[in-house]
Amino acid sequence: MAEKHSSSSLGIISRKSMLCLFLFASALFMLSWFFLLRSTSSAGFIGLSLLPHPKLNPLIDNGNSASWNRKDVEPSIGNRAILVDNEGEEEKPQKKDDLGDVKCSGSDNNYKQVLKIFMYDLPSEFHFGLLDWKPQGGSVWPDLRAKVPEYPGGLNLQHSIEYWLTLDLLASEVPGIPRAGSAVRVRNSSEADVIFVPFFSSLCYNRYSKVNPHQKKSKDKLLQEKLVKFLTSQKEWKRSGGRDHVLLAHHPNSMLDARVKLWPAIFILADFGRYPPNIANVGKDVIAPYKHVIRSYVNDSSNFDSRPTLLYFQGAIYRKDGGFARQELFYLLKDEKEVHFQFGSVQKDGVGKASQGMHSSKFCLNIAGDTPSSNRLFDAIASHCVPVIISDDIELPYENVLDYSQFCIFVRTSDAVREKFLLNLIRSIKKDEWTRMWKRLKEVENFFEFQYPSREGDAVQMIWQAVARKVPAISVTFEPVIYGPHEVLLLEKVRNSMNSHCRF
Repeated sequence: MAEKHSSSSLGIISRKSMLCLFLFASALFMLSWFFLLRSTSSAGFIGLSLLPHPKLNPLIDNGNSASWNRKDVEPSIGNRAILVDNEGEEEKPQKKDDLGDVKCSGSDNNYKQVLKIFMYDLPSEFHFGLLDWKPQGGSVWPDLRAKVPEYPGGLNLQHSIEYWLTLDLLASEVPGIPRAGSAVRVRNSSEADVIFVPFFSSLCYNRYSKVNPHQKKSKDKLLQEKLVKFLTSQKEWKRSGGRDHVLLAHHPNSMLDARVKLWPAIFILADFGRYPPNIANVGKDVIAPYKHVIRSYVNDSSNFDSRPTLLYFQGAIYRKDGGFARQELFYLLKDEKEVHFQFGSVQKDGVGKASQGMHSSKFCLNIAGDTPSSNRLFDAIASHCVPVIISDDIELPYENVLDYSQFCIFVRTSDAVREKFLLNLIRSIKKDEWTRMWKRLKEVENFFEFQYPSREGDAVQMIWQAVARKVPAISVTFEPVIYGPHEVLLLEKVRNSMNSHCRF
């Protein structure tokens, strides 16, 4: 009898446990709906600037038509060329200004304002010390009037934006250096629009990410840890929660550890390929161009007929992640006439050969590699070789002001790897259309050019203007959750119900 009574008691307790769990889950569900309704009626309840924007996937219809249709998918994302059937009508692009003859969208004039930037005086180990520069006279910065430290060449250059932006801010304080004025350094952080963190993270990763035999951690990891500790202790970070800070992480593997802890900041990136949307997204962060590695095509007098190669690609063929398309296209195109598709590297004058090849080609392939973006796009722009972009998840610099459909062709990966599709598409673009795009490339190339001193409309100034467009979102604040009478009544009912049913 005792065993039977014990079994019965356990059954009752088990049923009560299930009922308690059901009531708890129901309460959470009902409360979540209340909070959701509140968030849709209160403008400040959720900071919309932190939500990722929907992605624009470049599409190409399976038809054989070569007509173009430009569609505005979202104001913050630029127009892209989409191949459609002849039945489609071409929408007139918006009138765009401020970039000369190149059409740019949007009516926001915030980027025309001078961006006021407070820059931390970080120890030289975070920036120019990584270039083997030694501080002199107690200053953590080089004297630009004497000598500017040089950045290493080769592939290091492609992620060197941290170097150019820092130089530009330093130059803004030196009288007599001729530079454009989209941004200026201020000494009082309370007067600044944004706070700039001068950590050369890409260079640090390239040079110091490996652990030496006598080390437990790499220098790259150690500097990231020191940076996180420094920033989170500063009054500037605490004041905004880091939302007005600008950090550079252009190399996809740079700031691997720190990014998770410093995610509220504005990141300047090459793409979002290795970032979850809660860490980096198009609404919060800035996409910046690579620095092209090949030589610029100065005094380009070429034309459609003088460029003998139809389609050009030279680089790594076997890549991880989304780069499978390179391998597929290699097998499809390697034996085609008028097509150059070969493995290549910077060794054995690889840069010189690539420069010559791109300068003599009509179209240049930009295919996704380990991440959605690659430097090849910006090499093509510098070569005035019409880019053919095969990367479904790519984000492009300045997309909200620059219409890439005027000088690029976008092809969906699933179409590009179909036999003969890509070549048929490229061959359908005739001389007049190619010439129009070639002229546009010559007009926009300066927007992707890094140089010191910076000049009006170059990459440095375009990046500062892109950062300036993020400033209004920084001021968006969160409102505390205040329970109304209905929520209070519901919570009281739930608590009473659980108290009456969940006693054992």
